[in-house]
Amino acid sequence: MSIEKPRWIQDLERLLPIRSQFIVSGSIRDNYLVDVAGAPALVPLLRALWETLRNSGYRCLLVFDPADGIRVYPNETATRELAERLFDLRLGEGTQKISLETLAALMKNLTGQREARAALVLDFASRIPRQTDHLSEGEHRFFVAAEKLSLTAAALVPNATAKSEAKTPVPVPANSPTPAPATPAAKEFAGPLFNPVLWLVNRSQDLPSWFALDSERVASLSIGRPEYETREAAARQLAPLFVGFGEADEKARERFLKSFTEGTEGMSLAALSDITELASRKHLDLAHIDDAVRCYKVGALDNPWRKDHLRQKIADGQGFLEERVKGQRAAVVKTLDILKRSAMGLTGAQARSRGNRPRGVLFFAGPTGVGKTELAKTLTQLVFGDERAYIRFDMSEFAEEHTGARLLGAPPGYIGFDAGGELTNSVREKPFSVVLFDEIEKAHPRILDKFLQILEDGRLTDGRGETAYFSETILIFTSNLGIFVEDASGQRVQSVKPGDPYEVVEARIREAIGDYFKYRLSRPEILNRIGDNIVVFDFIAPEVAVMIFEGMLKNVARRLQEELRCQLALTPEVRAALLERCTRDLSHGGRGIGNQLESAFINPLSRALFGADLAGRNKVTVERLEEVDRVITLGITVA
Repeated sequence: MSIEKPRWIQDLERLLPIRSQFIVSGSIRDNYLVDVAGAPALVPLLRALWETLRNSGYRCLLVFDPADGIRVYPNETATRELAERLFDLRLGEGTQKISLETLAALMKNLTGQREARAALVLDFASRIPRQTDHLSEGEHRFFVAAEKLSLTAAALVPNATAKSEAKTPVPVPANSPTPAPATPAAKEFAGPLFNPVLWLVNRSQDLPSWFALDSERVASLSIGRPEYETREAAARQLAPLFVGFGEADEKARERFLKSFTEGTEGMSLAALSDITELASRKHLDLAHIDDAVRCYKVGALDNPWRKDHLRQKIADGQGFLEERVKGQRAAVVKTLDILKRSAMGLTGAQARSRGNRPRGVLFFAGPTGVGKTELAKTLTQLVFGDERAYIRFDMSEFAEEHTGARLLGAPPGYIGFDAGGELTNSVREKPFSVVLFDEIEKAHPRILDKFLQILEDGRLTDGRGETAYFSETILIFTSNLGIFVEDASGQRVQSVKPGDPYEVVEARIREAIGDYFKYRLSRPEILNRIGDNIVVFDFIAPEVAVMIFEGMLKNVARRLQEELRCQLALTPEVRAALLERCTRDLSHGGRGIGNQLESAFINPLSRALFGADLAGRNKVTVERLEEVDRVITLGITVA
């Protein structure tokens, strides 16, 4: 099977006749699918580089790193002896420690070498300078020498003596860990080529900025993450290592390849190899490739979304949710629909590929105090058995652009970058969770951009370079958008109010959300990714307010029993007066009812009980409620 060479290798082959040095950055620790002895194989960078150079007549590859010094690749007797003779090295134990000054001399020798083609790889080159903007004297001399050498080196053709020693290489199986012998390929490149120096760095900024500035002889090669076709080809190579591959029919194999390729979007080929190793250790066959990928991402093989008991809990979930979130039938039904879709694995089923999007996305919008946050908590308890299992972020804390570093961690080089971000750390700790972003409109618009990647790809990389996967989470956004809007004069006016039909409330709030993302933020793409998952909550109706009031009063009675061992009783007159006070204004929802209950009942009750003798008493009866000079007092008896 013929394969296409990685892009960076194609660029290297194209530029070898005209570039003397290369800065290679990006995914330099990945594996690469290349042709080895006529068959495709997944190999690390040095092996891929050697196979490329060997086919162009290169006889050896020198590798330097700051920890071990200089060594030769491949580490064979003939190659080692050639390197020792040409470059005056002593590689008796495989490596030799050398200084930067000696390394500069070695680079000069290599680039002018006429007897044999050779290349030098500076591995971990990011660690050569301690600080790129404050080089020591020795480091500065070294980089100046390297810069000068890049401009003075000439493309060379090895002399006739070296050419006469060329031999046909010995074939090596594609899966062999040992590189092919260091003899030139049969079809050696006849034209002049540089003996190149290749700098392997994490980022191009890890070298002094002036080193490659405006240099026509230093090329930058950036190695990106593998694309779909590359991952598919790698999956075909790895497929025979899965249990049951030999017995599977063609349809099952193609289904496996599709799931493996799509599920590893954004991953390296090294990650695909690790997933294969993980599947082998866990004895997972082709049909369980999704479990293997998820286990690699989130560290858990068990998938709670597939549990039968969860489906039963969701089936019975409407009564459970409405018991705590009252009067929001439309919101509860829409939420359960999205939850059922998540449990069935049909999220994003309309797309060609399944991707790694979150299990569910919900945008709770509506008046304050109507149960948006409460529904998020109740949903968490329904799915995970504990309402505290949700991860909550109050987005009013992220009103400034710089606060985005709290979510993802500071960028590399800044103080605290190694601590990671609050969001990414939390999701790594709890991959199966509900993540709540409260009052999303209060966050800085730049921070909202981070949600684009989460909603589309289901992953986010923090300042440490570690990736958190959101593919097993439910994301919930809450917002008060649309309740108040600006009129023509710029004044804030109430757009919807208690008593308006739900259809009016829903239409105006949806319109306000659309205007906010499209025109105020100029980010319609965020709204587009949220899609039709907007759940609009209605105002608290009077009959629902009565139920909320009664529930809160029961909570007060329960607390009184727990703390003071006393039962609470109210006369019908007191209950009616208290109900009228608490439900007079429903514009603040259930939270407003609770605030009124606290000021009109709990505070005066505490005042009355504070001075009462409760020893041996087990019942408190509130017989009178009156207000004098704006001070509410209760008449109580204890028995």
